[in-house]
Amino acid sequence: MQPLKGVRVMEFTLNIAGSQAGQILAALGAEVIKIERPDGGDDCRAWGPPFARGASMMFNTMNRGKKSIRLDLKNAEAVAWVRQQLAKHDVLIENMRPGAMEAAGLGAAALRAEHPHLVYCSLSAFGSRGPLQGSPGYEEVVQAFSGLFSVNGDEASPPARIGTSVLDLGTGIWAALGCLSALMERHRTGQGCLVEGSLLETALGWLALPLATYAASGELPRRSRSGSAKVVVYRCFDAQDGEIMIAGANDRLFAKLARALGHPEWAGDERFRTARGRSANREMLNGMIEPLVRSATRAQWMARLAAAGVPCAPVNTLPDVLDHPQVQALDIFDRVEGSDARLVRLPVSFDGLRPRAARPAPMLGEHDPDRPVAGAAARTATE
Repeated sequence: MQPLKGVRVMEFTLNIAGSQAGQILAALGAEVIKIERPDGGDDCRAWGPPFARGASMMFNTMNRGKKSIRLDLKNAEAVAWVRQQLAKHDVLIENMRPGAMEAAGLGAAALRAEHPHLVYCSLSAFGSRGPLQGSPGYEEVVQAFSGLFSVNGDEASPPARIGTSVLDLGTGIWAALGCLSALMERHRTGQGCLVEGSLLETALGWLALPLATYAASGELPRRSRSGSAKVVVYRCFDAQDGEIMIAGANDRLFAKLARALGHPEWAGDERFRTARGRSANREMLNGMIEPLVRSATRAQWMARLAAAGVPCAPVNTLPDVLDHPQVQALDIFDRVEGSDARLVRLPVSFDGLRPRAARPAPMLGEHDPDRPVAGAAARTATE
């Protein structure tokens, strides 16, 4: 299924957020052309090892299905070529250094005046207004600034970074959703629009519940390494051979958990019968559960809890996940030529079919025009 077949996208992106947005559109069938600097292209091409097809795993992951054209945006003829090509494109995505697109004559105001049909998507670190507009920033910088560090980790440890690029990836998803919405609106009105997003806005979106809770109560959320500060029983416990996550998240599930643990009477105990009671007595209840879980292996508990209908999972490593039959059954991975790498495809399917990238991530300049563009790197004899 290619719902975006016929949609043309030009992308001026580095690293993750903008590239993620373009890749989502490419996976849905859009033609996406990535404009790259002649001298090395997207910075993240070099962010390895490991490498495959001459580029890092990050680049291979974020740029499948795209074409690559090298252009020097400091060259007036190259910029003129871009402006001409945009007459035939539907979407422009950029997350360049703040002010770079305007300096090149490719800012939103200029291009939308010239091409009213264009959906112009601009991504930044801190947003397009306010005292930090235009300030540079990366994932960790904005995680720290936004307060995400402060709600992650264990109460006994310093605040911690979330271990994957949730802001870059999330901003890319929001950007793709914004572009799709703008294309739908253009179908109705004939006019494009400016779509904006930022890592900070994505962070605030992910922090919606902690921020609302703090504003209402004046209390900072408790940090919990493996579970919820509000829900009990809902955390990891040590079994004989490793940790297991147990989610007795409501009164009904807690009653099932109590029976599986051999203590059905807990479900009627006034201290534990309700969610509020369990929260008020969390340390006591967790302390009663810990030695019970330590008495058996993870597999034994998985079988017992599954039979009782209690959600649970072993704390897996990445090799565990890659080899698990449930993950393999999802048919969610792409292979990279010349590598053992497995790249995750779009995590959504249509009528049981998952979109597949039309091509691997491009080599730098792989799709340079046959007729050279001024400001583009010249093709070599081997290209």
